[in-house]
Amino acid sequence: MGEQQTARTDETTDPAVYVVAYFEVVPPSTIEAAALLRQYRDASRTDAGLAGLEVLQQCARPDHFAIVETWQDQKSFETHGSAAHTRALHERLQALRSSPYDERLHQGFVLGAAPASRVAGAIYAVTHADAIPPAKDDAMVLLKQLAELSRHDDGARHFEVLQQRNRLNHFTIVEIWQDQKALEAHVIAAHTRQFRQQFQPMSGSLYDERLYQALD
Repeated sequence: MGEQQTARTDETTDPAVYVVAYFEVVPPSTIEAAALLRQYRDASRTDAGLAGLEVLQQCARPDHFAIVETWQDQKSFETHGSAAHTRALHERLQALRSSPYDERLHQGFVLGAAPASRVAGAIYAVTHADAIPPAKDDAMVLLKQLAELSRHDDGARHFEVLQQRNRLNHFTIVEIWQDQKALEAHVIAAHTRQFRQQFQPMSGSLYDERLYQALD
């Protein structure tokens, strides 16, 4: 069965801070980087105001990582940013990274509850999608429709759309699928193909979808 929660779409009244960060490490440092991320994740779970945190490793390129976090408000996000374990992560990653630490802050656009517990073997799809500014509102309509339809797909465990704070025509789609088979069925579903066809003419850049698994 698909995800069974109601979307929240009023980003103006949602005080939460949604963070998506990407970075790459030099390949010999992959195991060390993964260990640092696990330490950071476990330490952060005691931080006040944390609503969700996953550290992800890209399926096809294990030296590429992402962190997806939700904080209840700006204050809790800033307090976490100054915590010793957060500073330690960035200090220790600096020598391992082969790319800058790309952190993007978002507000909620179409949201739903994440799974109550981690799904073993789940596939996480994190997609950056941006529309040319004149097409922003039309793109938002399409993204909302995609989320509402996709969360009913078999194997859909979570599907949300975030809107970048400093560039309101840029969005991040965060999906959790039961397994690879569920993701593949979603990709070929009529509503997914229709969305891609309609979104492409208004897209400002390549539709950047990356597949991950959560670090255990």
